[in-house]
Amino acid sequence: MSEPVQPCFLSHFAALRDPRQATKVLYPLDEILLLMLCATIAGADDFVEIGLWGSEHQAFLRRFLPYKRSIPSHDTLCDVIAAIDPELFKSCFLAWVEGLRTDIPEVIAIDGKTSRRSHDRRKGRLPLHTVSAWATGQRLVLGQETVAEKSNEITAIPLLLRRLELRGALVTIDAMGTQKEIAHTIIDGGGDYVLSLKENWPATLAEVEKVFADPPPALELQRCQTVDGDHGRIETRRHTICHKVDWLFSDRRYPGEFQFPGLAAVGMIESETERGGVIARERRYYLCSKKLDAETFARVVRSHWGIENGLHWVLDVVFHDDLARLRSGHGPANMAIVKHTAMNLLTQAKPITSLKNRRKRAGWNQDYLEKIIRRSA
Repeated sequence: MSEPVQPCFLSHFAALRDPRQATKVLYPLDEILLLMLCATIAGADDFVEIGLWGSEHQAFLRRFLPYKRSIPSHDTLCDVIAAIDPELFKSCFLAWVEGLRTDIPEVIAIDGKTSRRSHDRRKGRLPLHTVSAWATGQRLVLGQETVAEKSNEITAIPLLLRRLELRGALVTIDAMGTQKEIAHTIIDGGGDYVLSLKENWPATLAEVEKVFADPPPALELQRCQTVDGDHGRIETRRHTICHKVDWLFSDRRYPGEFQFPGLAAVGMIESETERGGVIARERRYYLCSKKLDAETFARVVRSHWGIENGLHWVLDVVFHDDLARLRSGHGPANMAIVKHTAMNLLTQAKPITSLKNRRKRAGWNQDYLEKIIRRSA
């Protein structure tokens, strides 16, 4: 029998400290991490399933590590993942994922998601809310920051951004992230932003609405239009962008006055959606730190919503995140990292098919699963 060969992936997590007393450790941390990742890729959704999968696939796991004491119980898995330092785990994840990123400038979408069943009413614990960074082109999770509730995204987003390599990137965030500190953080990191403008800047929104509704003759605007249709729906979007922004700044002084850093353009999208003979209209406005042309502006805003379909929807539908009941210690936050890691590895896997089918194939075909693990360096 050949000696096990540890996958290069685990070297990125070598800095992770084992929270247990060394004299009482029966199952090494690297074996637990590898078991959890392989089982999650292969279709296991909770610790009972992870333990069962490991028991049925010990020979496969021993291709990589010894597993001298076989497979730990689901209680042991739960206790260990709940005790791991989530900040150090995030740092290891970021170090690994940076090696997967290309040098091509990327659109990075920032958005939050709530794991609905991770709450504990008896202990007053709210559901886990995770703010994630998503590379829209490569379809990679770049990082995550956990918060107690959605309203805390404003403080979590700068922390997440400071962990990321932003040079040359274009960061998109919805209206909650349209804050001066967040804009400063993006610019200081070498990136640019496209931020949604809504009622959290009421005076500015009113002025932007007024100007786009009746633009002065001297105001140069660039425009383009796109039309999409599927599932009985036809959506027409008209994109307008203005590179002249001095009309937003003045000598006036009032509470909450507009002083947004690095602003270079203001954009508007008018959408008209027809479904079943009913037409719905909407206008959305954006602040940009880069003078994008209308076509690029349209593509960037459109790509932001890929985080909903490419990340949040996949976590709920493919990884059943909304059904997860893990609630103890750091367990919910750390399992989010495990799932993001599994997602990134499955995204890189070939042949190209749905992530649901790639996950099933990994559960059925050990050689395919090994290829996924081996190419994770």
